[in-house]
Amino acid sequence: MAVDIDHVRGIVERVAASLGVEVVELELRGGGKSRMLRVSTILDVEDAMPGGPYVLEVSSPGLDRKLSRAADFERFQGSRVKLTTKDPVNGNRHFEGRLEHFGGGRLTLDLAEARKKKRPQPDGEQKLEIELANVEKANLVPEI
Repeated sequence: MAVDIDHVRGIVERVAASLGVEVVELELRGGGKSRMLRVSTILDVEDAMPGGPYVLEVSSPGLDRKLSRAADFERFQGSRVKLTTKDPVNGNRHFEGRLEHFGGGRLTLDLAEARKKKRPQPDGEQKLEIELANVEKANLVPEI
């Protein structure tokens, strides 16, 4: 029997909100007897995972957490990020810089700090605007 991941997400997010925590990512892996749901009794009660036993794994998103929702980009304004776009922006798909601003479905990256560590680009664009819809993958870059 197929698992409706959106149904599971709704249940898990409702419980998480009541506990004052958030669901960053929900991943269903494996098949048959080795199914694993990365996200407790409520999943069983709501029969969200039909078809027998499963392993529930709960973990922290980590220092290099994934950014995928608009709320993630709003929350982490001012943080260093590394991202890949679906379509090239100014001839590139891979960027690293400070997430200076997010709003209206667009994010602004300040590339100046990242470029200091790499080869400088004279008269190059230091700020870059990217549509959230064009972001394929984004992660925080830990600053220690």
